[in-house]
Amino acid sequence: MHLDHQNQNRVINVQDVHKSFGEVKAVRGISLEIPQGQFLALLGPNGAGKTTLVEMIEGIQKPDSGEILIKGMSWKGHQETIHQLIGISLQETRFIDKLTITETLRLFSSFYNLPVSRIEEIIELTGLQEKRKSYVVNLSGGQRQRLALGISLLNQPEILLLDEPTTGLDPTARRDIWNILLNLKNEQKTSLILTTHYMEEAEHLCDYIVLIDRGKIISQGTLPQLLGGGENQRVIDFAIEGDMAAIERMDLSEKLRVSWDSKKGMGTLYLENFEKQLSFFLDFLKDQKLRIINFECRRTTLNDIFLSLTGRELSE
Repeated sequence: MHLDHQNQNRVINVQDVHKSFGEVKAVRGISLEIPQGQFLALLGPNGAGKTTLVEMIEGIQKPDSGEILIKGMSWKGHQETIHQLIGISLQETRFIDKLTITETLRLFSSFYNLPVSRIEEIIELTGLQEKRKSYVVNLSGGQRQRLALGISLLNQPEILLLDEPTTGLDPTARRDIWNILLNLKNEQKTSLILTTHYMEEAEHLCDYIVLIDRGKIISQGTLPQLLGGGENQRVIDFAIEGDMAAIERMDLSEKLRVSWDSKKGMGTLYLENFEKQLSFFLDFLKDQKLRIINFECRRTTLNDIFLSLTGRELSE
């Protein structure tokens, strides 16, 4: 048995993992350590490598190189033990249409030899009491996702791996999933890895956020750490008109962080020293004979951080 005695409080340890599919490098040297009880978000756009990384942690995919340990154990030779520790909910979960919710839960609970009482606990936990006799084919998207989450929780896992569990759901259904997870977080010491491209989901649920793009971690930390923590940090969305060639030539990298979208004629300015940097920016526009036609000041978001690091938005 491969045990990592120095990191026993870390339920998941990912070390320099790589994974390619042909010419596509899906994961390029990612390392992560997840302590017990932490809710961690893998946040990034579609195609960033989030799902591939989670599938390797789940044992569905094998890394080309690097190492993944679950409570000090590798998947090789310890599949049965690790399966007892984790609960999984994939992006798409297929059920048997002509089984009811209760029958579906009974089927999956039989894999763990669980008592009927556990099925009742899951139905209550997921708020599916009124749908217990409904066929799966007749469930809404939100109800299906609650059922999928309930199945992942049947064995009372120490580690929960959820791959974009609220994609395609309306805001109310998304909140229902969030509430289930927050209750779980408050009542148990479950560790969670959640992949998402919803900024609000990561902010609302998770203690620690990892920004991923093109198979690499580009930034990570708690929400205050990622956002800079300072009260003076602000973001300004602006639109200007004038000599577009002059706008394209704007080079303020030594003084300011600016993202500019020439197609939309709009930009984003990131300010850490609000008064000093804003004054410099306005003087620069005046010198270049550029006129502001729209100006909106707000607090920094995770999308702003991602945009400033990659030049693209999380939704792209």
